[in-house]
Amino acid sequence: MSEDILRLINLSKSYNLGKPSEIHVLKDVSIAICSGEVVALVAPSGAGKSTLLHIAGLLDTPDKGDVFINDHSMNNLSDHSRTAVRRTDIGFVYQFHHLLPEFSAVENVSLPQRAMGRGHADAHERAVSLLGRVGLSDRVHNRPAELSGGEQQRVAFCRALANEPRVLLADEPTGNLDPASAEHVFDILLELVTDTGMAAMIATHNVELACRMNRIIRLENGQLT
Repeated sequence: MSEDILRLINLSKSYNLGKPSEIHVLKDVSIAICSGEVVALVAPSGAGKSTLLHIAGLLDTPDKGDVFINDHSMNNLSDHSRTAVRRTDIGFVYQFHHLLPEFSAVENVSLPQRAMGRGHADAHERAVSLLGRVGLSDRVHNRPAELSGGEQQRVAFCRALANEPRVLLADEPTGNLDPASAEHVFDILLELVTDTGMAAMIATHNVELACRMNRIIRLENGQLT
């Protein structure tokens, strides 16, 4: 049996927002995702999807509950240690690519590796290899503005995978793409997750794409349904 890479245990989160009563965004949510598994997170707007992804990615903390990555609790880590875990063990992909416009594709994929201490030559070699794997061998020196939407998002995937994370979190990664580009990008994502053995949680409103993942998790009013 594959090991659980990401475990979210009894997560609860509330916000006050200056109102008399708290808004309960997450209510006792538990999820386990194993190596090589791709889980779809489907939720209506305001149901707590982004909060759940932010807590899973250590960008936010729960009021109650815990996040385990590689069987290690994240609850009592210092800010410095949480940043280190995000850098080494978690890859993020968003609806908009957020590539640095002044850098080429290969430079965008190299930068996270350099931040982790990898040498220039090794970082460049891995970046070129990743970009080649997603069909961008002839676009490595192009800047984001010179790439199509689908190509930009493929570069964003490569950047997320640059440091060989164990967990991939994606928030509507194909939301800005036309249907054909979305399907192509998603095919590449599934292949990369399966081959690398990551645990992936992908938020999407695209029902067809969600049905191609290993499992669908539905979040409504802060609770799993």
